Amino acid sequence: MAQTDKPHTLWLGRWGFFLAATGSAVGLGNIWKFPYMTGENGGGAFVLIYLVCILLVGIPLMMTEIMMGRRGRSNPIDAVRKVAIEGGASPLWRIVGMMSMLSGFLILTFYAVVAGWSFEYVLTMASGQLSGASPELVGQTFGQFLESPGRLLIWDTLIVVITMTIVGLGVQGGVERNVGWMMPGMVVLLIAMVIYAGNSGGFIDGLTFLFAFDFSKITPTGILSALGHAFFTLSLAAGAIIAYGAYLPQDKSIVKTTLTVAFADTAIALLAGMAIFPIVFANGLETGSGPGLLFVTLPTAFAQMPFGSLFGTIFFVMLVLAALTSSISMVEASMAMVTERFGWSRPKAAVILGLLVWLLSLGTIVSFNIGADWKLFGRTIFENIDYLTANLLMPLGGLLMAILAAWILPRKITANELNMGNTYTMWLWVLRLVTPTCIVLIFAQQLGLIQFS
Repeated sequence: MAQTDKPHTLWLGRWGFFLAATGSAVGLGNIWKFPYMTGENGGGAFVLIYLVCILLVGIPLMMTEIMMGRRGRSNPIDAVRKVAIEGGASPLWRIVGMMSMLSGFLILTFYAVVAGWSFEYVLTMASGQLSGASPELVGQTFGQFLESPGRLLIWDTLIVVITMTIVGLGVQGGVERNVGWMMPGMVVLLIAMVIYAGNSGGFIDGLTFLFAFDFSKITPTGILSALGHAFFTLSLAAGAIIAYGAYLPQDKSIVKTTLTVAFADTAIALLAGMAIFPIVFANGLETGSGPGLLFVTLPTAFAQMPFGSLFGTIFFVMLVLAALTSSISMVEASMAMVTERFGWSRPKAAVILGLLVWLLSLGTIVSFNIGADWKLFGRTIFENIDYLTANLLMPLGGLLMAILAAWILPRKITANELNMGNTYTMWLWVLRLVTPTCIVLIFAQQLGLIQFS
């Protein structure tokens, strides 16, 4: 029986899974994207819609992935295969686990490059290079950085080395031990930034941007954005949650654990907004989304503010920690697979996987400079990998996971593992009808099949 299989190890401390899963969810995109989306789509009204989407998509799917991991006690591919076989289904359902694992691995090949930008800016801010700099100079500095493949390669290599060193040390000695200080450290730095932002002169404007209830700004596009972010923010369909779930002790409640992670993820995203936007408004800058907000707009603000170099450094150290906790999770699924399937030691697997990630990341590096014109289907290498994972593999993987858990597996398996009591039926029907419908809408939007004027 799949439930009797034991993984190589379990989380050692009571907070191991919580910190690892929250670290996986909180990354660079979470820190800039959600606050920006909130402000542009009605503030508090958007937050309410987003929370509903989390309840309908994020939480049911996260519970499902944790359940699959813990029931199968293996890497995502073998965990899904074992649970499917136990439920009398075809072992070909392992393809769902394979898609998830592949998504996480491919995302890491470009995420490591972008995460490296934060390392660059720790040094840039600490050196005082941008102190008093004009917006034009700050923008030019970022542009010159992206045009330098050598500098991008240095930081990409550092991110890959740190990530693979940590996962190579094991679940307890590497992942749990390091995430155990990275996540609290990141939160402490984030709170320090919120306090700093509170004295920036733009705190009220920032809070108004984030939390004012403006239902007139709610549009069909905004609702679909909330739906999409609710799916992507919890690292669903990327292998990480299934892999981490395999190490979850049997006596831990999947429901309580999932709710705690979802709450923490949202709280940290809102704290990030409270740290970022008061500083932006205090300096009369644009709230534009994307990398420009983090690497141009904010450095421009720090350049003009008292103690700007110090708190700019703190901010980018926080980003580095957020990036590392996410990158660790992206490769853990692949690490579990190769160690279990091929019998490799974790250090050996770390070297081989790290080398593969590093080689593939070269495609993303050149996409910003010498290879910007190397296009396939009208997209750069980086854009193609992003499109494949975000628009195809992840939505399809999430949809199939929901179908397997809610329609294919017998209730005795899912009900036993979730141990939800009377609320189990509600989870089942939400996952059967509501969650797949929402994912199809996400899928359609990502592919451009749904558009609103």
